[in-house]
Amino acid sequence: MQPEAPGLPGQAEGRIIAPMSGRIEDYALIGDLQTAALIGRDGSVDWLCLPRFDSPSCFAALLGEQRHGSWRLAPAGAGPCDARRYRGDSLVLESEWHTATGSVRVTDFMPQRDKVPRLVRIVEGLTGSVEMRGELRLSFNYGRIDPWVRRTGHHRVAVAGPDSAWLRVPPGVHTYGADGTTVSDFTVTAGRRVAFLLTWQPSHLQSTPNTDPDQALAATLGRWQDWAGSFRYRGEWRDPVLRSLITLKALAYAPTGGIVAAPTAALPELIGGTRNWDYRFCWLRDSSMTLSALLRGGFREEAAAWRQWLLRAIAGDPRDLQTMYGVAGERVVTETEAGWLPGYEESRPVRFGNAAVAQLQLDVYGEVVDTLHLALLAGIPMERHVWGLLRALMGYLEHHWQEPDEGLWEFRSARRHFVHSKVMAWVAADRAVKLAEATGLPAPVERWRAMRDAVHADVCANGYDRRRGTFVQHYGGTELDAATLFVVKSGFLPPDDPRVVRTVDAVRAGLDHGGFVRRYNGVRQGRSGGRAGGRARGDGRTEAVRAAAGGPGPAGGPVRADGLPGGEGAFLACSFWLADALVATGRRDEAKELFTRVVAIANDLGLLAEEWDPLESRQLGNMPQAFTHVALVNTAFTLAEPPPGS
Repeated sequence: MQPEAPGLPGQAEGRIIAPMSGRIEDYALIGDLQTAALIGRDGSVDWLCLPRFDSPSCFAALLGEQRHGSWRLAPAGAGPCDARRYRGDSLVLESEWHTATGSVRVTDFMPQRDKVPRLVRIVEGLTGSVEMRGELRLSFNYGRIDPWVRRTGHHRVAVAGPDSAWLRVPPGVHTYGADGTTVSDFTVTAGRRVAFLLTWQPSHLQSTPNTDPDQALAATLGRWQDWAGSFRYRGEWRDPVLRSLITLKALAYAPTGGIVAAPTAALPELIGGTRNWDYRFCWLRDSSMTLSALLRGGFREEAAAWRQWLLRAIAGDPRDLQTMYGVAGERVVTETEAGWLPGYEESRPVRFGNAAVAQLQLDVYGEVVDTLHLALLAGIPMERHVWGLLRALMGYLEHHWQEPDEGLWEFRSARRHFVHSKVMAWVAADRAVKLAEATGLPAPVERWRAMRDAVHADVCANGYDRRRGTFVQHYGGTELDAATLFVVKSGFLPPDDPRVVRTVDAVRAGLDHGGFVRRYNGVRQGRSGGRAGGRARGDGRTEAVRAAAGGPGPAGGPVRADGLPGGEGAFLACSFWLADALVATGRRDEAKELFTRVVAIANDLGLLAEEWDPLESRQLGNMPQAFTHVALVNTAFTLAEPPPGS
């Protein structure tokens, strides 16, 4: 934020020292069902995109420094909070500090919006007297554009191009500009409440609607309580399952029903590495697993909204089916690199957008058809126009399933005949047949049955390594891949088939990474860099040290089979998939042990990122990750079901 307009009192008071941000798992999530913010243990909002998940950020310190945008509100001179929690089954965050002079609570939330997004921060004195300090620095367009700030009444208004942000400052709070930051100094005593309100709106609007913070808090808590009342789960993991479903709800874009893979971008899959992707989009691949998780949890309305988003997004020529879409179904998701951002713990490049949108990933056809089948089983009717769309998708897949593609893991190298892609083509044919039989709607059922048989024979002949006795990643290869667990998850083969059992055992042994599961062979699982206590900015690591840590060397390091340099952590969803496969093959106790191990590495608020580094005991990748929480929910329900024949 630029210094406030000349002549404001106290502009030169104080100097702002940029705090060190914490580990990925140190962050909490709040949101309003259209965007989300990440807040560290130190009380700093380090990531927020407005007005949507996929909009440019106004706070990007997560991927850089304080000057790239953040808002810290905490006791003056304090470090991380002493305790934090969500209030009940909500997304209202409470953080508490206990100081030598007293204790204080900061309550952070984003009301579900009517017109504009708002971030509310309420400071409440609990005991004694505590000196507080707020440091707000806005920087629009991913930390690239500092706004001009002016004062109007009780507001500080920051404007840059099409964006404006209005900070409502409570009466009696001393506020001034220092080093481009708006600083608020004040004291809270026991029982005193001080509320700050930050509102975004288009810059051409001259005023912002007023909001009563306490009324907004009550309404927000009430809405979450009403929503959680639909929760349906009877098992020993009630809290992690419901928190995962709350997280999925938080990642849903309410106007359309689309669910983003994560609210963040460019958080690294290995510290110092180059696998830094933007996940603020909706993947078709997640569709059937997400629908299953929502329906199992009792949230039929969200499941129906997700299905409607899916149908709108994929409408059109089946040849143009994409792997991902924007939250409203947009097709243009251009990948760019933000060279002005240093990246989380110097993990570069920082990427926004995602080039995988242009890849051929044939498995998504199977995911879409499986979603429609699950919806029908749940009582969501099959409309005739949807049936026409399904027939068009199947018509395309019938003629193209034999082609190579980039696959589930979005390889940026040569196309291959991935076993998972073929298995999901089988799923498409199998579920299409089942849908036709269940609805009686007109369809070339015999052609679909013939395709199902042909794909099955092809996978068994070419995707199975007879020497090793396991399914492999792609035809002609020998690499293991956790996605081959879908041979049992999808019903492609029965769980007692020896090929299934050997594949499950091979994945379990060959892709083990400290008790967790890697995605596939061929990506080095090196030790991550960075200091245990926070960001490794300015620690003097050389390129050689980075290369030894599994990140890129002087020229980016050797390129792996997936077309990328460097390494990554264990992929958490794969660990849940293995647990599902262990249950299917009669090893429920071992599945429960694995499930418990993965749930235990969630942060103190129950949130999980994409990956885990067992060597450094830290989370990696974008946070929180919908794919991980979806897998957690589905495995928890699988474990809660009685064994067959019991």
